[in-house]
Amino acid sequence: MAGSEAVPSEHVLEWAQKDKRRFLHAVYRVGDLDRTIKFYTECLGMQLLRKRDIPEEKYSNAFLGFGPEESHFVVELTYNYGVDSYDIGTGFGHFAIATQDVYKLVEGIRAKGGNITREPGPVKGGSTVIAFVKDPDGYVFELIQRGPTPEPLCQVMLRVGDLDKSIKFYEKALGMKLLRKIENPEYKYTIAMLGYADEYETTVLELTYNYGVTEYTKGNAYAQVAISTNDVYKSAEVVNLVTQELGGKITRQPGPIPGINTKITSFLDPDGWKTVLVDNEDFLKELEKKE
Repeated sequence: MAGSEAVPSEHVLEWAQKDKRRFLHAVYRVGDLDRTIKFYTECLGMQLLRKRDIPEEKYSNAFLGFGPEESHFVVELTYNYGVDSYDIGTGFGHFAIATQDVYKLVEGIRAKGGNITREPGPVKGGSTVIAFVKDPDGYVFELIQRGPTPEPLCQVMLRVGDLDKSIKFYEKALGMKLLRKIENPEYKYTIAMLGYADEYETTVLELTYNYGVTEYTKGNAYAQVAISTNDVYKSAEVVNLVTQELGGKITRQPGPIPGINTKITSFLDPDGWKTVLVDNEDFLKELEKKE
């Protein structure tokens, strides 16, 4: 960070607001790749976009979603050889899928033996129809009834210990916008939706604060979200400044990944949730090579 004193911090922070960003993927670990692929494609309606095996590192990946990675948010599943189960912990909440008919989707999931943990119906005190299902590893998916959307894989929900601090962190470090905040004193929680566009058009981060709960266990199952950036170096500078003010830390300095050459930087938020920022152009080049 030599010479950074010469640049006023507000100019550094401006970069996060100007940068072109979108959610790329959520990374998490599963105990049986083929079993999860089968559930996501047959029950949830996702497409298997690509699969790769890295025997020298003893793991395999599968990428699934509702459209190509160039334009859609996808899940990146990781299978580590010989590990068949993980601890999801208490902090990870759920992923969400928007569908035009929750009842029909649940019917199909049930017919294939899926685990429905909340039957379809309106949310308490509201009219939006939702349901909850669990995948074979125990990850929860909320199904939300909604009109046609370009991005059905629409939410990642994480629990946090200080909502206002987290909102400020994601606004300043990642240039997200606070789309809405919902207080629910009756059920003792508050949620905040953050993202880069309207939540009916794109993927959002849903942060949940449960009254009086400041810490959660992370487990070893959910890993991170990846977000695109036009400049990992400038983005890391922003994150570095924000972590000094609000907590969190950079876990990987910006630079290319050996062997792939895609430039990334990664960091933890004040609760220890990990985000990876990926160079936009490098990411698209990487996808071209996978064709």
